Amino acid sequence: MVQPQLTKNQRVVLDALKADSKPLSAYEILDRDDVRTQGLKAAVTIYRALEKLTELGLVHRLETLNAYLPCCEMGVHDEPASFLICEKCKRTVEVPLGNCVTHLMETGKGAGFEIDGVRVEMTGLCPDCR
Repeated sequence: MVQPQLTKNQRVVLDALKADSKPLSAYEILDRDDVRTQGLKAAVTIYRALEKLTELGLVHRLETLNAYLPCCEMGVHDEPASFLICEKCKRTVEVPLGNCVTHLMETGKGAGFEIDGVRVEMTGLCPDCR
């Protein structure tokens, strides 16, 4: 897959997310020394980069944590992603939904909803924190 052309700010934000072992909020990204030394000093700059990276399918936003993490497949998805989130250490694992997507969409439509996307975030304890 061809990597989309990223701006300097988008590249800095994506690199910061890849360098960390857990999802990061925009302010956690902003607080990183490697981000500050690249000249990113305002939250709005981080949010703009995150918005575009999400649009490109390079980053996921986790509603549960109000944080972001790099896509494990870097934009190559045949179906929506789901996430396992450790409540203690915030370790997050992206997992495929498989045929659950069809069931979830049909259930939503059966309830009269017009579905525009499926996001599943499951919380619990990872093997290290159990």
